[in-house]
Amino acid sequence: MSVEDIMLQRVVDFPSQLEEALEIGRQSKITAVDKTINKVVVLGMGGSGFGANLVAELVYNELKVPYLVSKSYQVPNYIDENTLVIASSYSGNTEETLIALEQVFDRDPIIVAVTSGGKLLELSKEKGFDAIVVPGGFPPRSCLGYSFVQQLFILNKLGLISDQVIKDVEAAVVLMRSTVEEVQDKGEELANFLFGKLPIVYATDRMASLTLRARQQINENSKMLCWNGVVPEMNHNEVIGWRKKDEDLAVVFLR
Repeated sequence: MSVEDIMLQRVVDFPSQLEEALEIGRQSKITAVDKTINKVVVLGMGGSGFGANLVAELVYNELKVPYLVSKSYQVPNYIDENTLVIASSYSGNTEETLIALEQVFDRDPIIVAVTSGGKLLELSKEKGFDAIVVPGGFPPRSCLGYSFVQQLFILNKLGLISDQVIKDVEAAVVLMRSTVEEVQDKGEELANFLFGKLPIVYATDRMASLTLRARQQINENSKMLCWNGVVPEMNHNEVIGWRKKDEDLAVVFLR
């Protein structure tokens, strides 16, 4: 089976991945803490880091503490004993995430890992922090469901959010299963529109993570460049760049 066929099958199987991720989350054991959590910092790169961007938007209206995503070798100086640090690395061997995590140990934060194994799982056993283990062996870019669903359960089990967003994910699975053919037809239509052009993906600021995900997937799967932006910010600057029509560009607005 070619890489293209594998990735297509992973897309088709995404509702099943979400169902599996939900069950893993329900069964996960997160140790209760006696400290007040006043901020959340997620360490992650690529698809694992994107899961945190998506969660930040999903819990925007409910979470009462900052939810920050760190995609770097360095960690913010404000991480302390009242910080929940979620280390998200599908492989468990992401260099930037591991190096960043090493820097927080002496600050005594609450640490939870999301991984399929690797060095991150080994560290969790060595240092004694919780880890949610997800199935391994797949291309990381095809495992978004495992990443972001576990972060929702971590927040829920530590009392930072209700289970409403988790119920929303369950409802999304039902919706996806009922619209498979429609989505595939739309996907083919969109692919034909984008073929041979440079894609530009826009959405509102509350859906900014989805433009990032679209760009990442076009980069990794189609091996081509793409750029993304959000409104209303682009109305104050980027829109000026559209004064001349260019047939080599293809714009997609996500709604």
